[in-house]
Amino acid sequence: MIDIERHMRHALALAARGRGFVEPNPMVGAVVLDAAGRAVGEGWHQQFGGAHAEVFALAEAGERARGGTLIVTLEPCCHHGKTPPCTGAVLAAGIARVVAAMADPFPKVAGGGLVLLRAAGVQVECGVCEADARELNAPYLKLLHAGKPWVHAKWAMTLDGKLATRTGDSKWISSEESRARVHELRGRVDAILVGRGTVLADDPLLTARPAGARVAARVVVSASGALPERCQLRATAREVPVIVYTDNPDRLVGWAADGAELVTLSEPITVEGVLNDLGARRFTNVLVEGGAGMLGALLDARAADEFHVFVAPKVVGGASAPSPVDGRGAELMRDALALARATSEPCGPDVYVRGFSG
Repeated sequence: MIDIERHMRHALALAARGRGFVEPNPMVGAVVLDAAGRAVGEGWHQQFGGAHAEVFALAEAGERARGGTLIVTLEPCCHHGKTPPCTGAVLAAGIARVVAAMADPFPKVAGGGLVLLRAAGVQVECGVCEADARELNAPYLKLLHAGKPWVHAKWAMTLDGKLATRTGDSKWISSEESRARVHELRGRVDAILVGRGTVLADDPLLTARPAGARVAARVVVSASGALPERCQLRATAREVPVIVYTDNPDRLVGWAADGAELVTLSEPITVEGVLNDLGARRFTNVLVEGGAGMLGALLDARAADEFHVFVAPKVVGGASAPSPVDGRGAELMRDALALARATSEPCGPDVYVRGFSG
């Protein structure tokens, strides 16, 4: 008996290899079994605009795919986009059975691929490991349904919950291993977002070092437009994109002259407005790195989807030492945001805590 679930989990692992390379497309993996149930081909969507997972898997299988089974983490597409429809490749290969983890909600597909395959006489099943497939492609699904990117909130803090000492010194709270993990995360997102205070206090560069799969736009939110005349973001704006959301663009003429894009919204700047605009740009993943005011606004708006927190085994104390998250905050403990599917693991001497808003 063929263990379809085992093969689907392998396809999901293959799909995850495309993280950072394929967005705003979904991550997709595929496995081809021959008529006897033996794995004869596999593949994943490797880069945006490139061939889809099914095409790679079917090409590897060749004639062995005829009469066999295609196991795929997302419904095969049935429309012409940057590549031909995968349903055509499936039918041409002589596949007898297709097992998909989930239907593709993309409007030009939306179940149409499965309908087309059934109409052509292919046996079709859908829903194997669907929860895992949805979790894998949660950012893609959110962008489709809500028009907003998946928001990663990140911060590092001491054991007593401090972002810096009472004098503002924060280099370095976290270890080299933790900072390397953050650079990996930076290398697969579409944008890294900070508030004005972080630019003033830290003069960050906000790039992935070493470079990752993507080059993230550096995004600054400054309603007042009171940003420094000299800083690393402005100095490198022609090398790596810088977007500044502001209600006072006249104060940032120099930034624009140096290559930064200034964005004013139709209403005063809010977290919601910024995320809507980033979603309109088809940004799939956005990393919010601070500071406390920006993270507080994000939490108050319940706009963060995933959390990455690095806790260092250090205690600095001090009533005036800042904490990572400001904002209005919860009035009662029962109103606090309780992370779902929270995990923790060592990261050098630190502890890396990851969780989700729901």
